[in-house]
Amino acid sequence: MAPLLFKWLSIAVFTLLHPFYVSVIEVNHNASDKTLEISCKIFTEDFEEILEKNNKTKVDLSDANRHDQNRQLVRDYIFSHLSLKTDGITDTLQFIGFEKEREAVWVYLQVNGITRFKSLEMNNSILHDFINSQINIMHVTEGGVRKSTKLDYPNTKAVFTF
Repeated sequence: MAPLLFKWLSIAVFTLLHPFYVSVIEVNHNASDKTLEISCKIFTEDFEEILEKNNKTKVDLSDANRHDQNRQLVRDYIFSHLSLKTDGITDTLQFIGFEKEREAVWVYLQVNGITRFKSLEMNNSILHDFINSQINIMHVTEGGVRKSTKLDYPNTKAVFTF
């Protein structure tokens, strides 16, 4: 029993000393609306820190008095670190908004006019300018089929084929 307890305590201590840096992007094709619905989950503390560094201003994404300014900071950051191509054509991302939920920020985007697609190329460098141990996990769903991958820094490109 003691060796098992020691093992779990060691893992817990190691995890606390070496935190994980992960973001998750979910892309769902809504065929009836002809849209790609995109949500990005990013740890709040890391996201605020890189926004502060890049913009040389204090950032608190939960500050309701600065919502419009924060909205612009989030939009600009995401647009400079995320792009999509469906079937080789660059998609125009539409920023829907963001919300803070405890330790994470959810960013919502949309691409209009997507009837269907056979391939989706994603360039994702979210938080690569924050830390080089960043991992970006991506899930893409088309026609009920879900495919996933992860990108470790410095890799930024993933291709999904359906």
